Amino acid sequence: MRRALLATGGVAVGAGGAIGLPRLFGWDRPPLSGGYAAAADAPADMRNPGLSVHYYVETTEPVVAFTFDDGPAPDWTPMALDALDAAAIPATFFMVGRNLEANADLVRDRMSRHEIGNHSWSHDDLATLDRAGVMSELTRTHETIQKVFGRTPTLMRPPYGHLGGSTVLAADLMGYDIVLWSHLMRELYFEKNPDGQVRDIVDNVRPGSIVLAHDTGKPNRLVSLRGLPAMFAGLKARGFRFVTVPELLALEKKAPAA
Repeated sequence: MRRALLATGGVAVGAGGAIGLPRLFGWDRPPLSGGYAAAADAPADMRNPGLSVHYYVETTEPVVAFTFDDGPAPDWTPMALDALDAAAIPATFFMVGRNLEANADLVRDRMSRHEIGNHSWSHDDLATLDRAGVMSELTRTHETIQKVFGRTPTLMRPPYGHLGGSTVLAADLMGYDIVLWSHLMRELYFEKNPDGQVRDIVDNVRPGSIVLAHDTGKPNRLVSLRGLPAMFAGLKARGFRFVTVPELLALEKKAPAA
């Protein structure tokens, strides 16, 4: 199918570059070219010998980091914060810059125990942008987080988990660790089965897990947010402790010295 589309769409692609291809196949499919910049396109600009991308942390300690993407927004961000406050649990919020700018008063005084990460300005698919475009998306949100909270973020999560070469370059230049996830809320699958969503998290989280949830979005995501208290209680009963992502990374088991 893709070969046929490329053949029939050659004129459009040639006239406008590859910009139409990622949109053609949707946000849940990476661009055919893998992004517009290879991660080694600008070696002179790299600042770190090894950029870290974290799905989870290898540790024997029963710790877990809950993360929330896409907010803040007035629909469900207060629900997530209320559940975290009731259980005295810290979390990490990967915020969309334009949402933070519009809803700063919603979260300005509620994030003291929580970590804040960069989730781009507009939630565009960064894997479809060149390095300048990614830098613009990240820098605007970086500066908004600094303005609202007086903090300098050190973590970023690419929208949709799409990680193109341009994103790697930009993250390196800005000194970010890239954080993905090892477990996610399966809201569509469990939309009509809230107890199943709770069990899926409680039974499958392992030491060092990073759990992905959302604090705004489509209504089916409510199945996970409404289940947060039961998830927290179930994981506490298993002996788990809740940490922010930076706290989790600090626990990462180091290889023994030779």
